[in-house]
Amino acid sequence: MKIEAFAFGTTNWSEIEKTEHPGETGMAYWRTCFFGQEPNQIRVRMVEYTPGYLADHWCQKGHILFCLEGELETLLEDGRKFVLKAGMSYQVGDNAEPHQSSTTTGAKLFIVD
Repeated sequence: MKIEAFAFGTTNWSEIEKTEHPGETGMAYWRTCFFGQEPNQIRVRMVEYTPGYLADHWCQKGHILFCLEGELETLLEDGRKFVLKAGMSYQVGDNAEPHQSSTTTGAKLFIVD
Protein backbone atom coordinates (compact mmCIF):
# COMPACT_ATOMS: atom_id res chain seq x y z
CA MET A 1 0.00 0.00 0.00
CA LYS A 2 1.36 3.36 -0.98
CA ILE A 3 -0.41 6.34 0.54
CA GLU A 4 -0.11 9.22 -1.89
CA ALA A 5 -0.72 12.80 -0.73
CA PHE A 6 -4.36 13.78 -0.30
CA ALA A 7 -6.10 16.39 1.83
CA PHE A 8 -6.83 15.91 5.52
CA GLY A 9 -10.39 14.85 6.20
CA THR A 10 -12.69 13.29 8.75
CA THR A 11 -15.26 10.54 8.25
CA ASN A 12 -18.60 10.21 10.02
CA TRP A 13 -19.17 6.50 9.38
CA SER A 14 -22.88 6.71 10.26
CA GLU A 15 -23.35 8.94 7.19
CA ILE A 16 -21.70 6.49 4.78
CA GLU A 17 -24.15 4.32 2.83
CA LYS A 18 -24.24 0.71 3.96
CA THR A 19 -23.97 -1.95 1.22
CA GLU A 20 -24.88 -5.63 1.57
CA HIS A 21 -22.49 -8.45 0.68
CA PRO A 22 -23.87 -11.95 1.23
CA GLY A 23 -21.48 -14.62 2.41
CA GLU A 24 -21.74 -18.36 1.95
CA THR A 25 -23.78 -17.96 5.13
CA GLY A 26 -24.73 -14.72 6.85
CA MET A 27 -24.28 -11.18 5.61
CA ALA A 28 -21.55 -8.55 5.56
CA TYR A 29 -22.48 -4.86 5.67
CA TRP A 30 -19.84 -2.46 4.38
CA ARG A 31 -19.47 1.30 4.71
CA THR A 32 -16.70 2.18 2.24
CA CYS A 33 -14.61 5.26 1.49
CA PHE A 34 -11.82 5.68 -1.06
CA PHE A 35 -8.91 8.07 -0.63
CA GLY A 36 -6.27 9.20 -3.12
CA GLN A 37 -6.04 8.61 -6.83
CA GLU A 38 -5.73 5.42 -8.89
CA PRO A 39 -3.64 3.33 -9.09
CA ASN A 40 -2.66 3.91 -5.44
CA GLN A 41 -6.14 4.51 -4.07
CA ILE A 42 -6.75 3.39 -0.48
CA ARG A 43 -10.03 1.67 0.43
CA VAL A 44 -11.14 2.14 4.03
CA ARG A 45 -14.15 0.22 5.35
CA MET A 46 -16.25 -0.23 8.43
CA VAL A 47 -17.55 -3.80 8.10
CA GLU A 48 -20.14 -5.65 10.17
CA TYR A 49 -20.55 -9.42 9.91
CA THR A 50 -23.77 -11.00 11.16
CA PRO A 51 -23.60 -13.98 13.52
CA GLY A 52 -22.96 -17.13 11.49
CA TYR A 53 -21.18 -15.30 8.67
CA LEU A 54 -18.82 -17.31 6.43
CA ALA A 55 -17.11 -15.59 3.50
CA ASP A 56 -18.00 -17.04 0.10
CA HIS A 57 -14.41 -16.77 -1.17
CA TRP A 58 -10.74 -17.06 -0.30
CA CYS A 59 -9.37 -13.52 -0.23
CA GLN A 60 -5.91 -12.75 -1.58
CA LYS A 61 -6.07 -8.98 -1.02
CA GLY A 62 -3.78 -7.47 1.59
CA HIS A 63 -5.45 -5.79 4.56
CA ILE A 64 -4.84 -4.12 7.86
CA LEU A 65 -7.84 -5.20 9.90
CA PHE A 66 -8.80 -4.07 13.41
CA CYS A 67 -11.57 -5.83 15.35
CA LEU A 68 -13.77 -3.27 17.12
CA GLU A 69 -16.46 -5.62 18.47
CA GLY A 70 -17.23 -9.32 18.55
CA GLU A 71 -14.94 -12.09 17.40
CA LEU A 72 -13.57 -12.98 13.95
CA GLU A 73 -12.00 -16.27 12.92
CA THR A 74 -9.60 -16.23 9.99
CA LEU A 75 -8.62 -19.47 8.29
CA LEU A 76 -5.49 -19.48 6.15
CA GLU A 77 -5.27 -21.73 3.11
CA ASP A 78 -2.55 -23.79 4.84
CA GLY A 79 -4.99 -24.68 7.65
CA ARG A 80 -3.85 -22.26 10.35
CA LYS A 81 -6.64 -20.47 12.23
CA PHE A 82 -6.49 -17.14 14.04
CA VAL A 83 -9.13 -15.61 16.28
CA LEU A 84 -9.40 -11.85 16.66
CA LYS A 85 -11.26 -10.38 19.60
CA ALA A 86 -12.11 -6.73 20.16
CA GLY A 87 -8.91 -4.71 20.33
CA MET A 88 -6.86 -7.09 18.16
CA SER A 89 -5.68 -6.69 14.56
CA TYR A 90 -4.09 -8.62 11.74
CA GLN A 91 -1.98 -7.55 8.80
CA VAL A 92 -1.38 -9.45 5.57
CA GLY A 93 0.08 -8.40 2.21
CA ASP A 94 -1.42 -8.73 -1.26
CA ASN A 95 -1.17 -12.32 -2.57
CA ALA A 96 0.75 -13.39 0.55
CA GLU A 97 -1.60 -15.88 2.23
CA PRO A 98 -5.15 -16.57 1.04
CA HIS A 99 -7.58 -16.22 3.93
CA GLN A 100 -11.27 -16.77 4.67
CA SER A 101 -13.26 -15.03 7.40
CA SER A 102 -16.06 -16.32 9.58
CA THR A 103 -17.77 -15.48 12.85
CA THR A 104 -20.22 -17.31 15.06
CA THR A 105 -21.00 -14.26 17.23
CA GLY A 106 -20.80 -11.42 14.71
CA ALA A 107 -18.04 -8.85 14.41
CA LYS A 108 -17.46 -5.18 13.63
CA LEU A 109 -14.19 -4.39 11.85
CA PHE A 110 -12.19 -1.42 10.57
CA ILE A 111 -10.29 -2.42 7.43
CA VAL A 112 -7.70 -0.59 5.32
CA ASP A 113 -6.61 -2.03 1.97
